[in-house]
Amino acid sequence: MFDSIFHCHSLAEFSRMNCVGICAFLVPANIVATLATITLTVVNRPLYQVWLSVMFTGMFATLMLLHVYSWLMIGVIMIPTYILLSLAISCLLINLAAIIWRKEILQFVYFRQFNYFLK
Repeated sequence: MFDSIFHCHSLAEFSRMNCVGICAFLVPANIVATLATITLTVVNRPLYQVWLSVMFTGMFATLMLLHVYSWLMIGVIMIPTYILLSLAISCLLINLAAIIWRKEILQFVYFRQFNYFLK
């Protein structure tokens, strides 16, 4: 039990010590992955491709949230903390909206095809 606590502390310390490198990777990764999800949704690609992009974006956004949380745990409240937090949350919300929009479009298309055959 105590061993896992020390691992969490070590991970949080690693996150804080390598903040510039982690942010230099996660910020563009979140933006590019979210844009990929939006593009796949607008271009009407198959649903499994959209879900794959959403999973990668969710992974990057979750890592960003954990990184920001490691700073919040020690009481570092600064503007970059809120910017990174809002970036991660907005990426998650955009991906959620893309999945909902994609499912609604599919239901609309199936409903229209069903009504077409009824006439």
